[in-house]
Amino acid sequence: MARHNLGTVVQFEFTRTVKKRRFWIATLAIPVLLAVIFGLVFISNSSTSTLAAAQKNDKLAFSYSDASHLVNPAIAKAMGGEPETEPGTAVARVQEGTLNAYFAFPADLQKEPVRVFGQDQGIFKNGTYDAVAKQLLVLSAQGKVGSAELSAAVQGDFSTEARTFLNGRASGGLETVIPPLLFLVLFYVAIILLANQMLASTLEEKENRVTEMILTTLNPTTLVVGKVISLFLIGAVQATVFAAPMVIGYVFFHDQLAMPNFDISHLTPQFWPMAVGALLFIGGFILFTGVLVGIGAVMPTAKDASTVFAPVMIMMFIPFYIVTMVVSDPGSVIVQIFTYFPFTAPVTAMLRNGFGSLNGGAAALVIAELFLLGFVALRLAVHLFRYGSIEYSRKLSLRSVFGWKVLPERRAR
Repeated sequence: MARHNLGTVVQFEFTRTVKKRRFWIATLAIPVLLAVIFGLVFISNSSTSTLAAAQKNDKLAFSYSDASHLVNPAIAKAMGGEPETEPGTAVARVQEGTLNAYFAFPADLQKEPVRVFGQDQGIFKNGTYDAVAKQLLVLSAQGKVGSAELSAAVQGDFSTEARTFLNGRASGGLETVIPPLLFLVLFYVAIILLANQMLASTLEEKENRVTEMILTTLNPTTLVVGKVISLFLIGAVQATVFAAPMVIGYVFFHDQLAMPNFDISHLTPQFWPMAVGALLFIGGFILFTGVLVGIGAVMPTAKDASTVFAPVMIMMFIPFYIVTMVVSDPGSVIVQIFTYFPFTAPVTAMLRNGFGSLNGGAAALVIAELFLLGFVALRLAVHLFRYGSIEYSRKLSLRSVFGWKVLPERRAR
């Protein structure tokens, strides 16, 4: 019977939420906004490509003076440049608009800058002058070196392949760090999307004055657990809707939207970091859910609950103030405190797990702490909901709840 009631609660809570118009307005707002942005980017890139194709053969007209004797006149001419015959009046002619651009290359490039003067073509196009001047020098220098290999070495235009070892075995770089950190991203997304619904899950019935009637037919534990499961399902729906535009855009319109290349084939998930990350995510989710549901059970209205809700959410983001210490000095006292303090433990431990500084003993201790405190928080939320369900006008007194020995029959139901 209890299992049947649990399924009924989950189905009711899930369908009640997804049938609300404001749920879909809030859920679809971000995907629609992303679709609009992608459309604008697509149109902009198409216009840029057309303009680039039209200007492909155009050259930047400029004159130059070369005190360094590095500029190759043939390369300069191919790029649209001509030696300046009257350097003393070149800047004035640019100012008057009779000369498009003028580059003055100094005798010592290490001590003096290349002076670039040009007609104002807008904040973005003005960068063309610097780019052309630098390219002219680079191409000229490559011609003097006479070797593509030496030019690449001088410019640092070469790749490296590094391998590191830990305890006699090859250790990974970013390709092993990123997969466990995906659980941290998922944790933030889940809590941010569902926090308000977690808080409101027990407040809604209280504000509607129907909780006392509901508890005559349902066990409080079944009701709260059913709400938590429905919240998880609702979060899965929202995450899928939010991710869909990004996935579709990356798979089908990658080039048109100028999206960065991201080769997931180089990622190398490792079993233990991934397993630890998953357990930290689940434990942290249970803990925060239990706390937020408990807050909703204590407070009579959403306005009253918001005063406690904000500090709880802020504690999720505090570890990022010491993220450099988490990465560079995980043994410091503050990092250790954040690793084991319940409300900062999920984020700090997931960061350390991703960067490989969370050993097995510490991981087991944090996971056990999160699951234990999470289930205690859920159990406490059920207890508070049992007694706070009929407190419609004032905040539930915790002293009264835990001080009663014999409960009135009305509330025991």
